[in-house]
Amino acid sequence: MGEPLRVVIVDDHSIFRSGLRADLDPSVDVVGEAADVATAIAVIAETAPDVVLLDVHLPGASGVAEASGGEAVIRGSAPTASRFLALSVSDAAEDVVRVIRAGARGYITKGSSGGEVSRAVHAVAGGDAVFSPRLAGFVLDAFGAVAGETAVVDDELDRLSSREQEVMRLIARGYAYKEVAAELFISIKTVETHVSSVLRKLQLSSRHELTVWASERRLL
Repeated sequence: MGEPLRVVIVDDHSIFRSGLRADLDPSVDVVGEAADVATAIAVIAETAPDVVLLDVHLPGASGVAEASGGEAVIRGSAPTASRFLALSVSDAAEDVVRVIRAGARGYITKGSSGGEVSRAVHAVAGGDAVFSPRLAGFVLDAFGAVAGETAVVDDELDRLSSREQEVMRLIARGYAYKEVAAELFISIKTVETHVSSVLRKLQLSSRHELTVWASERRLL
């Protein structure tokens, strides 16, 4: 196993920070914490983490345009090689869209388990975009295909079986493998097999590329 990923937790509730730190996998090393915008920017500059776990609503932001605080941290830390993963209790569309527009690579809710957050950290560090299933639609609506486009059932889509198309849509919406398995009443191993087949047939390399592909064709 390689070196643990270095993470900074930014949240204004100390109990939440402590609980999350304790619940993360050993493959994630928390190298710093912050409770407000200014401290977060300073800690990120000092520690240069791989990923910043960032609450959306933080004290210390200035100006109406940065009222949520999360955007202020991201913009105040630029330029940086750190990637940002929003972790918030809020599932409001405006919060999701604002922080993604600011540069976050993903957005998951605080109902996620420590293992789920750890996997999301690794995915974001690896270049993927990660969203809790119910939030993916907000992002696709905001950044997806031009309004009014219709789905294009082209030769690429015809390559997929009906089951592969079902799996493709759920994965592209941000569902985890176990959630797809529960939704379709199949095993997680079968889901993995279908995802591999879908990516191979469509000549894509990641879930992020699959989401973009499906969004462009209005398949979600």
